[in-house]
Amino acid sequence: MTVLLAAAVDAVGGSERPGQVEMARAVEKAIGSGEHVAAQAGTGTGKSLAYLVPAIRHAIEKKTTVVVSTATIALQRQLVDRDLPRLAEALGPMLGTELKFAILKGRRNYLCLHRVQTGVPEEDEPGASLFDPQQLSTLGRQVKRLNEWAEETKTGDRDELVPGVSEQAWRQVAVTAKECLGAQRCPQGTECFAELARAEAGEAHIVVTNHALLAIDALEEFQVLPEHDVVIVDEAHELVDRVTSVATGDLSAAGVEIAARRCGRLIEEGVADRLKESAEGLGTLLEDLPAGRMDVLSPALGHTLAAVRDAAHACITAIGPEKKDNDPGAMAARKAARSSLEDLHDTAVRLLEAFQPEIAQRFDVVWLEKPFVQDGRPRRPPALHVAPIGVGGLLRTTLFERRTAVLTSATLTLGGSFEPLARQWGLPPLAENTPKDARTAAEGLARTATSEDEKKDADAKPITWTGLDVGSPFDHPKSGILYVARHLPQPGRDGLADAYLTEITELIEAAGGRTLGLFSSMRAARQAADELKDHLSHPLLCQGEDSTSQLVKQFAEDERTCLFGTLSLWQGVDVPGPSLQLVIMDRIPFPRPDDPVSSARSRAVAARGGNGFMAVAATHAALLLAQGAGRLLRSMDDRGVVAVLDPRLATARYGGFLKESLPPFWATTDPAVVRGALRRLDTAASASASAE
Repeated sequence: MTVLLAAAVDAVGGSERPGQVEMARAVEKAIGSGEHVAAQAGTGTGKSLAYLVPAIRHAIEKKTTVVVSTATIALQRQLVDRDLPRLAEALGPMLGTELKFAILKGRRNYLCLHRVQTGVPEEDEPGASLFDPQQLSTLGRQVKRLNEWAEETKTGDRDELVPGVSEQAWRQVAVTAKECLGAQRCPQGTECFAELARAEAGEAHIVVTNHALLAIDALEEFQVLPEHDVVIVDEAHELVDRVTSVATGDLSAAGVEIAARRCGRLIEEGVADRLKESAEGLGTLLEDLPAGRMDVLSPALGHTLAAVRDAAHACITAIGPEKKDNDPGAMAARKAARSSLEDLHDTAVRLLEAFQPEIAQRFDVVWLEKPFVQDGRPRRPPALHVAPIGVGGLLRTTLFERRTAVLTSATLTLGGSFEPLARQWGLPPLAENTPKDARTAAEGLARTATSEDEKKDADAKPITWTGLDVGSPFDHPKSGILYVARHLPQPGRDGLADAYLTEITELIEAAGGRTLGLFSSMRAARQAADELKDHLSHPLLCQGEDSTSQLVKQFAEDERTCLFGTLSLWQGVDVPGPSLQLVIMDRIPFPRPDDPVSSARSRAVAARGGNGFMAVAATHAALLLAQGAGRLLRSMDDRGVVAVLDPRLATARYGGFLKESLPPFWATTDPAVVRGALRRLDTAASASASAE
């Protein structure tokens, strides 16, 4: 392994680090023993090589497939476009076999040639009354561009279309797995991009995919990923949220109407009319109901959901079982109709079953999302959503009990322990010496109902795992300062107080710009940007003014520029060098009190005797704080300050748990000390730029 790793590091032009070697050995041991491992590896460790090298060796020697799952497109592209090609060239000769690798995504991510040729079903076409002429014109231009792209693309992969198109436009040229005719029946089956990607993945040693497809493979009855015995989950801190998203269902009047139109020409008019009537009833009722989490199933909603369920079932029965048809267009229409109806029926059933008498027994949470109104008209109709309160049971039975898992990220320990995240994943307790606050968070999550599979705990296959923190190549106490503005008032609900705006201004001026402002809401980011733009002596960009990637590019290229934004910037910015020497976080990023999933999880923990705040809100905040602080040091030469303006990080009882989740920067609450440090950093960066 040592020789292979050294060759791999040399191939990518890197330098071997002790943490990388330690992690590679741990991954190799896990693959050999079948014991899962959670490996925290800081930025700059070289963790991708640390798991790829033992994975490649295992796949080639055992003639099997290893799946690598990521949360972001950027990491997928890094693995497929940079790391794996170089490793194939370097390690293939050493292992005596050509390394084969592939990227695989869900079918909806690939352009469907049959849909492009036949066009979107007439009943799915957007009604002109719902859109203004400009929107229709934009949609038409995007669809025209997609049709032209279909003639030249070699992969049909949506992520390779730059710039991208709207979701509405993409729906005109893509189908879901349930809508697909299948390679044997589709006239374009031999050229199908999705089928070609699956075939390539079936022959690969390493298959790179995403957390969403990993979840679909676990949730669906049909197999999506090729047979594999090892899964490597990179960016594992996002696994629970991505799986939850995939496992979330929604129901709206518009969705019911589309299903009714799809089946309208295939069955008796009276049967389809029942579904249309149920859509009208659902739409009327949802308009009158308040938005937010729903804890009680009202008789009216229960009756309406039952009407949707029964009408959808009647339509499914009327369509009958799937059968061959000489007309691919007719067969596609039947497929699309049946898929929509089955989704409707199953979601209605799930919604009806979600309201258990006892909170502690509930496995799902239901909420109503009301339309966002812009220019006097709603952008989307009201919709009911149903999501799992936890996914630990699902991951345990479909992942950890079936294959070996390696979970890795720069942020896996919260409060100094792997336990809080491990319990969300469905892993058992690891050790007794867990820090008290981390243990409280983990125990609370263990009490959360996760799925029906929880009932099988007594008979479940024993799961063993280890946690490994290989550290970071950065000397955090010497490279960075954690500044907590203890003197500021606690953050309020009415936007940023003047004291916060003054603090932000003084910090930015001391730093000479070079600032990434991470805000807990888009409202706060915009308020800060609007009020400070005319008072700062440095350029200021705000998320939403352009594409996020373009804003980050501008920010990186102009050292004096500042960039303000919210969630995607907390985890998605990689800007090494003097352009980023100050990270400001306006407040501890607790989930919104009215967030339906977080509040339901917290309530479920409390109903089982746990600490809902520590298990859910504090864990969520700790993870985001750690990710936000991780934006500061991206290379060995980086220096700077992480400034948290929320004084609760220094004064609240849970502050210790949150600080234990952050990198070990040198800490201070003295404004004068931190401003002086920022001025010195600015002077040094300016002198270095002048010398060049």
